[in-house]
Amino acid sequence: MEKEKKEKKEKAETVPKNDGMWLLKSIFSKKSNTDGDADSNVKSSPDQNPPFPFLSAHANAVVSLCSKTLGISTNALQEQFDLELPDNLKQPDSHARNFLEFCSYKALGLAITQPNYLNDKEFRRLTFDMMIAWEVPGVASDQIDKETASCSSQDVEGEDGWSLFYSNSTKMAVEVDDKKTVGPEAFARIAPACPVIADITTVHNLFDVLTSSSGPRLHFLVYDKYLRSLEKIIKFVQNAVGPQVISNLSLAEDEIIIDIDGTVPTQPVLQHIGMSAWPGRLTLTNHALYFESGVGLYDKAVRYDLAKEMKQVIKPELTGPLGARLFDKAVMYKSTSIAEPVYLEFPEFKGSSRRDYWLDICLEIHRAHKFTRKYNMKGNQLSEALARAILGIFRFRAVREAFRVSSSNYKTLLCFNLAESLPGGDMIMQTLSSRLTLISPTAGQQEILSSPNANRKHVLPAALMTLITLKIVPSKEGELNGEATYQGVDVCVGESNPLEAVVKQLKLDTGMAEAAQATVDQVKVEGIDTNLAVMKELLFPLIETYNRLQRLISWDDPFKSTMFVLFTSYLIYTDWIKYALPSIFVFLALVMLWRRYTWNKRQLGAFKIVAPPSKNAVEQLLTLQEAITQAESLIQSGNIILLKTRALLYAVAPQATVKLSIVLVLTGTVIAVLPLKYLMLLVFVESFTMNMPLRKETSERGLRRIREWWVRIPAAPVELVKPDDKKRK
Repeated sequence: MEKEKKEKKEKAETVPKNDGMWLLKSIFSKKSNTDGDADSNVKSSPDQNPPFPFLSAHANAVVSLCSKTLGISTNALQEQFDLELPDNLKQPDSHARNFLEFCSYKALGLAITQPNYLNDKEFRRLTFDMMIAWEVPGVASDQIDKETASCSSQDVEGEDGWSLFYSNSTKMAVEVDDKKTVGPEAFARIAPACPVIADITTVHNLFDVLTSSSGPRLHFLVYDKYLRSLEKIIKFVQNAVGPQVISNLSLAEDEIIIDIDGTVPTQPVLQHIGMSAWPGRLTLTNHALYFESGVGLYDKAVRYDLAKEMKQVIKPELTGPLGARLFDKAVMYKSTSIAEPVYLEFPEFKGSSRRDYWLDICLEIHRAHKFTRKYNMKGNQLSEALARAILGIFRFRAVREAFRVSSSNYKTLLCFNLAESLPGGDMIMQTLSSRLTLISPTAGQQEILSSPNANRKHVLPAALMTLITLKIVPSKEGELNGEATYQGVDVCVGESNPLEAVVKQLKLDTGMAEAAQATVDQVKVEGIDTNLAVMKELLFPLIETYNRLQRLISWDDPFKSTMFVLFTSYLIYTDWIKYALPSIFVFLALVMLWRRYTWNKRQLGAFKIVAPPSKNAVEQLLTLQEAITQAESLIQSGNIILLKTRALLYAVAPQATVKLSIVLVLTGTVIAVLPLKYLMLLVFVESFTMNMPLRKETSERGLRRIREWWVRIPAAPVELVKPDDKKRK
């Protein structure tokens, strides 16, 4: 033994001290050991917690820690597992992982009933060790993991060219200590057991955000940083309510503060109403937005409701001084309770991340209330839905402040915003509503657990109970039992939650939607001339068909026009014309199916379009002005037609009104008497033969008389009235 120790010391001395990567690895290995690794704890367990032969070493360590947390032996946990779970969850291929999940959920259910558990370093390490053990629960998986780990360590140690200059300290730490990481499935099975850490609907998006800078696997340093940031957010919310805030806001009994902005003088929030703007402080609660004008000393708050149905419109908007639309940094709030829209501006030098954050969290609260109204939720069901939205905002804010990243619509960390943005997101809301209906609207946890129907599958408001444990929501009598564990979380041993299954399916559909959206972004072009050229080429078949019909109508080739009239008239007379539109649809379907099966492996080539000559800024402005002028003239012509029609209806020109009345009576009589096919045949022959050589002169004379009659009809008068400002006020 002494010789071996001497040899180890000699080897350690031979390592060059200037090797920076070796130094960092030694530091992080010491740190991980001092943090209390699960593998080291299993060695100190007494004989009352013997290791299970079907579990891996790391899984045995986690089970031992779970038994210590619960205050029972591992054999007792095994007996509970055998009694409480059905036989289909005890199959040899899944027995180890299901037993590990059972022990983990039991331990976490008790651990999260303790206050300030996020501040416990051992709790953070335990949850991560559970994820590691979930990936290697059995003995066979443990052997495979050791082989891959040894191969990867040999590859890493044999590489040269290590660099101490990384983009950030977190990424550097991950590069140094990369042996213990977890994948998305392990994170999705363990993290939602703590409602404050993750939600079952957004857990995969949370994993993608946390691993955006460290690769496809999650490192403990990143996970620990996220939990510490989450703890800071919760402490901020716990201390947000002060005497001045209570007096200014006049909060309701069940109203809690979620976030506050505008307290720093260099980063105010500006409220724009009309031409006026005021700096102030903005507060979001679980029911409304509050704006207090002032700097340092604030006036009485103005309340903008998010809970009641007031046809609220919340969207991003441009704003600026004196009502100018210059800066894309504002949120517009509009409802039936206010006379005109309110614009809340979040000034910052670069980007619009503040605005985007506040827009997302305001929409989350508004959509959560909209969800509860749609499914008529009351009591604990309503509180649980809002608690899910509040915890999602806490997680969103923690990630934003810890890692300075923002998520897209399909990758959002907010449950109700995700359901709104995902294709088929209404399925998430339906599944969530069916889940929340299992919650008793009035009974507390003690009443449910002690009821005669306790054997039925009940769901407890886990998110609401989490807020109560964190002392964000005041506890009510019978609502929280500290001795009971959380049985209402969204994870079940060996089973997938219906919400998780729906989200996974929608995630696949979302991938297709994102790929399709990427192609849309690629083909977007700028410039009016360029877009017109693209549209003209795409509509070329329709334009060519229209031009051919115009040549037939103009009788440039009498033989073709005559044959077309006779053929179409025959179709109308024999009632075959009704099959024309279905035949077109069937033909298009056959063409698409033929393309589908014959061009399956071919890639669609790019649609080539001849670009119009480039124009400078002045030429583009002139083109735009000309297009606006043409559009204005078309609108004017349409208004003149409507005003002349109004004059005919009200007999402003008596003679013209009489003539039009006679024509309408005759037309109605013909329509009532003649069958439909003869009427169609009459209209077709009349309109198509107007330009034939025999009728052309007569048709032109008739059209001229109609134009002359139309010109003599006066337009109905129009008076423009200025809006009354007193009524608006």
